[in-house]
Amino acid sequence: MDATSTKSLIDPVKLEKLAEVAVKVGLRLERGQDLVITAPIAALPLVRLITKHAYMAGAGLVTTFYSDEETTLARYQYAPDDSFDRASGWLYDGMAKAYAGNAARLAISGDNPMMLAAQDPAKVARANKANSIAYKPALEKISNFDINWNIISYPNPAWARQMFPDLAEDVAVGKLADAIFAASRVDVADPVAAWAEHNANLRKRSSWLNGERFSALRFTGPGTDLTVGLADGHEWHGGASTAKNGITCNPNIPTEEVFTTPHALRVEGHVSSTKPLSHQGTLIDNIQVRFEGGRIVEAKASKGEEVLNKVLDTDEGARRLGEVALVPHSSPISASGILFYNTLFDENASCHIALGQCYSKCFLDGASLSQEQIKAQGGNSSLIHIDWMIGSDKVDIDGILPNGGSVAVMRQGEWA
Repeated sequence: MDATSTKSLIDPVKLEKLAEVAVKVGLRLERGQDLVITAPIAALPLVRLITKHAYMAGAGLVTTFYSDEETTLARYQYAPDDSFDRASGWLYDGMAKAYAGNAARLAISGDNPMMLAAQDPAKVARANKANSIAYKPALEKISNFDINWNIISYPNPAWARQMFPDLAEDVAVGKLADAIFAASRVDVADPVAAWAEHNANLRKRSSWLNGERFSALRFTGPGTDLTVGLADGHEWHGGASTAKNGITCNPNIPTEEVFTTPHALRVEGHVSSTKPLSHQGTLIDNIQVRFEGGRIVEAKASKGEEVLNKVLDTDEGARRLGEVALVPHSSPISASGILFYNTLFDENASCHIALGQCYSKCFLDGASLSQEQIKAQGGNSSLIHIDWMIGSDKVDIDGILPNGGSVAVMRQGEWA
């Protein structure tokens, strides 16, 4: 079933509101600002609406790049072996140039989470690594928060089939669409006002954490006893943030997290995932890792272990943490009981950590720090940034103070 035939199954009023929220809340696009969109081709109905709202907001030029599952799979089935060590660097160089010129960036997620499950893990890892290397100049503009950017989702039929395999495709698409609309807060009369209230609540959480100045967080629960040291001069963020170009935007829609930068050398202990990780078309489940001196020295998974270990070998920073985020177990996404097999949603149902690149904005005066200063304060550098979920209603979190004392942060997955 193609994108046009599923369009009638998706509430058009809520889809329009999602497009409006992407532009007015997610990006807060400025008059004259260019916009670069990446999207699966199934998301064409949403791309058209976002493009309309972007131009209504005064966008200079909107440019979209589409991906397609069938053409992606054709590469794995027919391409010569050396293809998997290559990436379209010219394209990413162009994106980096656009972002350097203050273009905003919007990504629409919704790919089939199992798209590459049957493909050679070695080829998947090689292609991912080549892509990460080529994408780095553009990714740095995003991870350093030079520009306003946003990620939202569209109910791709292939994704809906994976989530609801026992339902007819049209019913599955409709159910996924409703879940996306609810999580993205566009199923209310005034989504823009709802986001303003939500951002204020997240700001209260991050302000409290910033006031405590914890030196570390300790996670304890089934299969988990992990102490995550926090970077020197770290700063907590949540909800809307101001990019270096002066625009305050909501990078992730949905979002329920407050997050900061761990110290790349000060993570100790073991931790188990509480939800599967869908990474580049591969599902990685029941992850168990052990840290020593900030570095993962042992990693296992019941599914996708080979891909996990190849990801960890991407570069030196891939085995260290770039983000730690706190999300209550009672968040709307968690309360929905739906496993999305999509990190944008599943990370907002659970506390999580991210392998790889840190966010420079998660430091006091981060915009003025050099890469060398960020590294000296404990910030990690890597080609990757991959979130995976470690929180549940059985996990407790304590904040460790510089004097060694502790403060209850979360109990059984809820704010203490």
